[in-house]
Amino acid sequence: MTTVDARGLACPLPLTLARRKMGELEDGDVLVVLATDPEAPIDLAAWAADEGHAFAEREAGGWAELTLTKGGRTSMEQ
Repeated sequence: MTTVDARGLACPLPLTLARRKMGELEDGDVLVVLATDPEAPIDLAAWAADEGHAFAEREAGGWAELTLTKGGRTSMEQ
């Protein structure tokens, strides 16, 4: 599992960082993005759907924990 800490960063930076890191991962690898920007879950969910990655969102301590599985086309609802 790889983590990108984008807390305190405004969009589009959480998405930009996630895209860059996801490019380094293999199919099936998990990327967790920590974000405080309220737009980040919306942007990352849309991007994940477009790219065929699984996406799940969880609130954690005042920020969102966004989990993406590369190439995982099914939703990982939590």
